[in-house]
Amino acid sequence: MTGARRRAAAGALLGLLLAAAGCQAGGSTGPTGPATPAASATETGGAPGGGTGAPAPSRPPGSAPPRHVVVVFFENKPAARVVGNPDAPYLTALAGRSAAYTNAHGVTHPSQPNYLALFSGSTQGVRSDRCPLRLGDRPNLARQLLDAGHTFTGYAEGLPAPGFTGCVSGRYAAKHAPWVDFANLPPELGQPYTAWPADLDRLPTVAFLSPGLCNDMHDCSVATGDRWARERLAPYVEWAQIHDSLLVVTFDEDDGHAGNQILTLVAGAGVRPGRYAERVDHYSVLRTIEDLYGLPRLGAAATAPALPGVRG
Repeated sequence: MTGARRRAAAGALLGLLLAAAGCQAGGSTGPTGPATPAASATETGGAPGGGTGAPAPSRPPGSAPPRHVVVVFFENKPAARVVGNPDAPYLTALAGRSAAYTNAHGVTHPSQPNYLALFSGSTQGVRSDRCPLRLGDRPNLARQLLDAGHTFTGYAEGLPAPGFTGCVSGRYAAKHAPWVDFANLPPELGQPYTAWPADLDRLPTVAFLSPGLCNDMHDCSVATGDRWARERLAPYVEWAQIHDSLLVVTFDEDDGHAGNQILTLVAGAGVRPGRYAERVDHYSVLRTIEDLYGLPRLGAAATAPALPGVRG
């Protein structure tokens, strides 16, 4: 079977698994549509980011951005190994009642440039997991949010102290915490997961949450990551539904295949649950967040399709 046929078969299988998940969750089968072209820039490395991005989009009259968006990255699993897997009952059920993307892809391999893509609109020329990175004052989502009067925090499980800039500590890895790479961000934006507020109203406008190397499925099983998701994310998902907030769940990459097909979903207030067949990637996630807050689209986010079904 050719690579193209394998990718098509994987997409069809994921669609069937999500359909089954939707039925089990009592959700709609949802909109589907033709695939759209992927973002062309920086998919295999890209140039360092520069400038302030494309002009900020205008929100529809009377619309308001969500109060909070939480983005959670899991690791190194293709979508078909998560959705429908008996070892992932929580994430399977969540996909069935969310906007779930059956043609979602990582930008490249290995892990680190995918985090940079979602965080800054470019892989910044990074082709490895090397640490430390020194990306200086290049544009990024957190800087955009701060400059627009919003707030940002990067929470990382296992981070030994607020503002820690080392490469590794226990199950923490800086390659999964892109906010540490930019000199135009205060170090204290990086917080250990223990700083996650009990009162969810105190969350920042946008938060990234990086599970440790076991709970993100990098070093441990799908079952371990799914258990963590149920325990840590389920309370926020229920809260977000009635507090005008969103959860984005995505993976950095699959397990090394050329197709790089991953699970990406959005849950929360104003989301139209269903299966969406448009091709999307990490730049699409960045564009969607930027559009929600009226921010300029950085780098490849300017030409990436937005995630359908999100407050539209």
